[in-house]
Amino acid sequence: MSAIHVSEWRQAFSRRNLAATVAGGYLPILLAMAIIVLPLVWMAVASFKPAGEIITMQPVFLPQEPTLDNYRHVADTVPLLTVLGNSLIVTIVGSAIKVVLAVTTAYALVFIDFRFKNAVFLAILVALMVPPEAALLPNYMTISALGGRNTLWGIILPGLGTAFGTFLLRQQFKTLPKDLLEAAALDGAGHAKRLWRIVAPVSAPTIATVALVTIVGEWNSFMWPLIITDSVHMMTLPVGLNLLQSIEGQTGSYGYLMAGAVLVIVPVLVVFAALQRFIVSGLTQGAVK
Repeated sequence: MSAIHVSEWRQAFSRRNLAATVAGGYLPILLAMAIIVLPLVWMAVASFKPAGEIITMQPVFLPQEPTLDNYRHVADTVPLLTVLGNSLIVTIVGSAIKVVLAVTTAYALVFIDFRFKNAVFLAILVALMVPPEAALLPNYMTISALGGRNTLWGIILPGLGTAFGTFLLRQQFKTLPKDLLEAAALDGAGHAKRLWRIVAPVSAPTIATVALVTIVGEWNSFMWPLIITDSVHMMTLPVGLNLLQSIEGQTGSYGYLMAGAVLVIVPVLVVFAALQRFIVSGLTQGAVK
């Protein structure tokens, strides 16, 4: 090894460089992970603790007497199978329709010429800036007038549009070479074939990212299902588990609440683990040309 290479290695592993690397790279990552992960780990561990180990002056991290009583209490208090089934239906149907609408709308905004295209895109940008709470009252009055209270379609219908997904996919579609689409058009491919045979497969990471964000949003949706349903048999899982806080008002119910929160989070973590490899590539695929 030459003297130059030895000098470069010594400089790379010098105390100053190592300290800068740790302070500028690893330390912020570890701090962010601690802030995000530790509360979730504590929640999961506490869900297996009896009440006496949660409300105590000398808390310990691991349960001294692990128990499943918290989960049994949740199952006895809330009709888990019913609310879980409702959440699955709302999430699967709502997410599928949202993603399809986002893909087709983004394709139209990029590859189809029609009047007021810019106005439509501007409306999508405005929708990104308007908080969803602003539409709660109009949506409630509309769905109630249509007879959608305490129905699954009443939960699904108002949220079928996704401004974020449409915007992200539009930016991705704009990076695709138009020559590819023009060649397919010359071969007689219509818009449907061009979309699902060419554009969608090439943009799979971005579509997967939109699908993941949509699934998480649908699964965790709380405010709208809470407002539009008052029957426990039509509630989704987050709303149904809210009954634990309403029924169990005393401090001894913290274990039940932890167990309920775990039941809500675990399915999302499974979906995230399945699609996480698409997230970075999907979010950055349309960033540069």
